[in-house]
Amino acid sequence: MYRSHNNGELRLEHEGQEIILSGWVQKVRDKGFMVWVDLRDRYGITQLIFDAERTDASMVEKARSLGREFVIQVKGKVIEREAKNDQMPTGDIEILVSDLSILNGSKTPPFTIENETDGGDELRMKYRYLDIRRNPVRENLIFRSKVTMEVRNYLAKEGFIDVETPYLIKSTPEGARDFVVPSRMNEGQFYALPQSPQTFKQLLMVGGLDKYFQIVKCFRDEDLRADRQPEFTQIDCEMAFVEQEDILNTFEGLVRHLLKEIKGIEIEAFPRMTYEEAIKTYGNDKPDIRFGMKFGDLNAMAKGKGFGVFDAQELVVGIAVPGCADYSRKQLDQIVDFVKKPQIGANGLVWVKYNEDGSFKSSVDKFFDQDQLKSWADQLGAKNGDLLLVMAGDDHKTRTQLSTLRMKMAEELGLRKPDEFAPLWVVDFPLLEWDEDTQRYHAMHHPFTSPKPEDMDLLETEPGKVRANAYDMVLNGNEIGGGSIRIFDKETQSRMFDLLGFTKEEAKDQFGFLMNAFEYGAPPHGGLAFGLDRLVAILGGQETIRDFIAFPKNNSGRDVMIDAPSKIDESQLKELGLKLDF
Repeated sequence: MYRSHNNGELRLEHEGQEIILSGWVQKVRDKGFMVWVDLRDRYGITQLIFDAERTDASMVEKARSLGREFVIQVKGKVIEREAKNDQMPTGDIEILVSDLSILNGSKTPPFTIENETDGGDELRMKYRYLDIRRNPVRENLIFRSKVTMEVRNYLAKEGFIDVETPYLIKSTPEGARDFVVPSRMNEGQFYALPQSPQTFKQLLMVGGLDKYFQIVKCFRDEDLRADRQPEFTQIDCEMAFVEQEDILNTFEGLVRHLLKEIKGIEIEAFPRMTYEEAIKTYGNDKPDIRFGMKFGDLNAMAKGKGFGVFDAQELVVGIAVPGCADYSRKQLDQIVDFVKKPQIGANGLVWVKYNEDGSFKSSVDKFFDQDQLKSWADQLGAKNGDLLLVMAGDDHKTRTQLSTLRMKMAEELGLRKPDEFAPLWVVDFPLLEWDEDTQRYHAMHHPFTSPKPEDMDLLETEPGKVRANAYDMVLNGNEIGGGSIRIFDKETQSRMFDLLGFTKEEAKDQFGFLMNAFEYGAPPHGGLAFGLDRLVAILGGQETIRDFIAFPKNNSGRDVMIDAPSKIDESQLKELGLKLDF
């Protein structure tokens, strides 16, 4: 037996018991006549004491040889500590060691394995197995496990069946580049790793499994950022004989369950917002509604007043930032510099201070009088002491820029509180979006999304106006899940492929198996997939998914711990019939 108890378990009520503990050496403190060692495992830390006067003197010498991260086993008696530590759950006791076994030594770790470490991101990722020993990383992974178990429990109670789908599949266009896998047995042919199990879960509905779910790895070869990894995990779900309302109610219930069980928060109803309203009011389709600063259209009151910057633009729009009318000129200049950054791309902005005394001071005082600025403030819902920030330009581009500024101001003002949760359904997305480069329509979600029944007649005449029977769940300004009611008949699916520019041959080659299935009694169906990594991160009060993944990739898509991707042996290339041409 390596241990009778774990290192977070022992209390004063165990005093006098003979116990066995195992774990890693966190710290050694040598006082000459005695040695204290902090012993750590995933459950906590227990202090060990080696005292030559009360135990074998050789034990003290052996304890002095211990280094950080040595793996040891000790036997001893639980005793009451003279100097108690109320910062530790085990701080009332210590173990008077009678026997010490060194199970394994350790090199000096490349960074301190403590809550606050001196290791940078790349170093900790290289030695991720050491990083996992730190409390914050370990607790994140345990938290992820807890969320995953609650998801499984909820879906199982709702009658969902957990079904695995293949990882080696056919390459199909679903919006991102595929990772491809060469087939040795079928020379010159390739599998693809799934971007999602989309077609398979639809086939399961054809197969009569009316409630499917899977917690599944998905793969997309795309540029990375803080909330993206080349491999990620979805809570993938599909239901048959349902309409949109059935799906929204089911998965609203799942998120409500998670908030209650994981965070102790009860939320009754999730607000709903159309895509058009989200873009108009917040400038993006995943708005953070924990705070205000809604967009106000100022065209009627700001254009035609002789200010050429506004008069020449399609849109003048602004927000009211609460309590910031006292910003200094330096602070205002920093805001202007922010929106001029290349990644935002604005030419500038106009600011207006709504002073506490009701007067206005702005960067456009030469062009607009106090009454006109008051009309701006009224339109933006501003109060005395607020700061108005106004931008002008192309409608879509300007709303996107102002949305970025809105989020920055919220961060600076502490309005994006990680312990507050504001879920939201965004519905009625456009079915298609026009791509200027290819001069063709692309599916905004994927080619299997059903149009709204009332918009079907527009498919041939005005496809850009067709709304999708699609929905996203947004939580705290992040899209955590999305889905749609699917097309389930061959004729409509063929019309969709035609709109997207597929030839009959391309559609048959890539999706013939699905089209064939639709000829054998496919039921109405729809579904939703949550991004598990992102959902867990937000519930954990963070927005970076990497901290909740055991072995993540870096921003270049590399696993620096195992050094992957890497070259393969020439003999493997030959066996696969591949030749590298670079």
